[in-house]
Amino acid sequence: MNFLLNIHTSTETAIVNLCDGPDLIATKENSNSKQHASFLHTAVHQILQELDIQPKDLKAIGVTGGPGSYTGIRVGLASAKGLCFALNIPLILLNTLEVMALSNIENLSDKNALYCPMIDARRMEVFTAVFDDQLNEVIPPSAMVLTENTFQDIIENKDIYFFGSGSQKFKNLVPHFPVSNFIESRISSKILGEFSWHKYQKNEFVNTFSAIPFYMKDFYSIEKNR
Repeated sequence: MNFLLNIHTSTETAIVNLCDGPDLIATKENSNSKQHASFLHTAVHQILQELDIQPKDLKAIGVTGGPGSYTGIRVGLASAKGLCFALNIPLILLNTLEVMALSNIENLSDKNALYCPMIDARRMEVFTAVFDDQLNEVIPPSAMVLTENTFQDIIENKDIYFFGSGSQKFKNLVPHFPVSNFIESRISSKILGEFSWHKYQKNEFVNTFSAIPFYMKDFYSIEKNR
């Protein structure tokens, strides 16, 4: 058995799942971002207990390390690190934008289009990237301030789908864009597991001690901005 535990807490909906290789065998979700910390530990315990799987049976831990909610990222990565240290198993770090994009690539199956995940990052800024249907970067992950001209050169030449918590802000800026360019979506637990397994097979592990989140910008606080 190749049991991988995967954790995602960097966006509004948290996911904890267990996979045997690429196959999803159990998943739990929480849509209240303020409860991600308490949900995470309970979900891990429940999944292992319900399937009668011991922590020592896990081969690795996969976790989305951002970008996204600072608190959510810290909760997920700290928990994943703790489990990896305790069990002496490797850590797999996933980029939230890539998992978002791959979830929609799988769902839409439009090989001629581009995919643009957007995570709200306050005001008119988003964490975003643009990928083709093979998850190749057209625009690398970055923190970007949106304007009505953002992505204009790409949009003129290719269909592109926008999705995620930041896409509504962009939709309001470009009312002339087809509504079909903006889609409702969420991260797929199945894709989260498959992506983690893909990295496991390629031994794409990170150093558990030194692994850092994909914050992309400094933490915002009132004290810092005085």
